Amino acid sequence: MYPAWLVLFHSFALSLFFLSASAQSRITGIGPGGRYYPIHDFRDDFQVYDEGAKAYIPYISEQHAGQTALSVYVDLESNRHYSLLISTRRDGYLFINAALKRKLLADRWEVLNIDSLFRVYRQPEIFLTIYGAPGLDDKRVFIGYPKSATQKQVVLGDDNLSVRPRPQTIYDNFLSLGLLFLLATHAFLFALYHRAFLRFYSLQDLVSFRAQEESFLINRPLSGTNMLFTLNLSFVVAYLIIFVQSRNLDVFASRALLLGEQHFGWLIGEFFLVSGVAFLSLVGKYVLLEVMGGLYKLQDVIPVHYFKILQSSLLFFTALALLLAIIRFNFTTLIWMPNMLLLPLVGFYLARLFLLYLVIRSLEPIKNLYLFSYLCIVELIPLIIGLRFAL
Repeated sequence: MYPAWLVLFHSFALSLFFLSASAQSRITGIGPGGRYYPIHDFRDDFQVYDEGAKAYIPYISEQHAGQTALSVYVDLESNRHYSLLISTRRDGYLFINAALKRKLLADRWEVLNIDSLFRVYRQPEIFLTIYGAPGLDDKRVFIGYPKSATQKQVVLGDDNLSVRPRPQTIYDNFLSLGLLFLLATHAFLFALYHRAFLRFYSLQDLVSFRAQEESFLINRPLSGTNMLFTLNLSFVVAYLIIFVQSRNLDVFASRALLLGEQHFGWLIGEFFLVSGVAFLSLVGKYVLLEVMGGLYKLQDVIPVHYFKILQSSLLFFTALALLLAIIRFNFTTLIWMPNMLLLPLVGFYLARLFLLYLVIRSLEPIKNLYLFSYLCIVELIPLIIGLRFAL
């Protein structure tokens, strides 16, 4: 038996040793030139794909020592303002969300700015895969904080997407709740404004060139009934925009769209904010038509023109939202390709432009060149500007 004071002395000495060792590691740092403080080491977080289970499982050295591809989820939302540091002892390849991004050179650190990754991918976490030499010792992945701002950080662009395990996010719950909200708003309009609902959602009435100008839906574009249907269209458009964002589909070139705290309450707030912007844009469209109609002396066709815009948009965007929701809930393994919605949107606007041309020609005797000039300003130029931002 050792004296109690001797046991306490040894314990104290060991504690000092471990504290000094850890302090030394913090001083040494990680990354290029040891210029980063380690925040998190992903060594124990790696996963490998198991063919038998058809899923990703935790990496176990005894079972997976020969695996050349190791993957890990990186939480972007909780690590804002930090850096992601990656290094391999031998040459390898870096994949983000199963898309090849760059070649990793042996013993060279790659420093990725997490804020830039968050702006690019617009999701709380990404799925990172390192392919190279087998084993865990070959790969090092850290979240670090720079000791200085001298290191130039790499910003990646998300140019392509492919199959990857999809983590559950706040979008899944919101899209389900949002669909119920849209069903409720449509049921409300159907019950209280039954005749107007049947008129707005009538494909036969849409393609008819004989518009009923005496209808209150046409000759009172800013009536309370029309405003309610316009607001409902704004809800549908906002739902589609957030749906597109959740699937990482490119519709707008600006990737800073709808960035925030990434929680459920924030997403609801963004939904109503986008709805408000869409509503004001639709009302602004009517103001533009009134201004241009006065310049071209086409005041009589403006109410019909605006009604056809609302009618066609309600039919198309509501059908599109319903179709995308059906695909999402029934085809969970579908690969959502970038720009896959761009062609349907362009096709819709071109078809609407042709329909408006025929409708206005049937209502007003006007020269083709004169009418084409009017439609170019109010329909074609906004479409071209939209495509400029989409592409």
